[in-house]
Amino acid sequence: MLVGGIPAEGDVVATVTNLRSSKGQVLACMTAQPTAFPGCDDDPSARTIIVPAHARVELDFGAVPRGRYAISIVHDENGNGKLDKRLMMPREGYGFSNDAPVRMGPPSFSNAAFDVTESQERLSIRMRYMF
Repeated sequence: MLVGGIPAEGDVVATVTNLRSSKGQVLACMTAQPTAFPGCDDDPSARTIIVPAHARVELDFGAVPRGRYAISIVHDENGNGKLDKRLMMPREGYGFSNDAPVRMGPPSFSNAAFDVTESQERLSIRMRYMF
């Protein structure tokens, strides 16, 4: 839908819950490209955010065009800019929009996807830890 010749937009804000510490930082990315999820590396239009870890973290992705998106987050406790793994298992916290289930790997885009309309989309994303 166009509003005055411009694609309609909605604001996306996500609150991160269940961080186990305030060490390091929270890395987040939001993409509309199913093939780029969850890392967003192959999507030049992906929105990324890096914020210091706190008991409560709010991620403001700003105004985005209407569409279907998915968010992935990492609690980068050692501040090295990536999700550390041990034997292919995440050593740091992670989470996904819609609290998408994790089974033998990250969830699919469709399980994490949500729709953005002209209004504000507020999400809550739970951080999970394996170790």
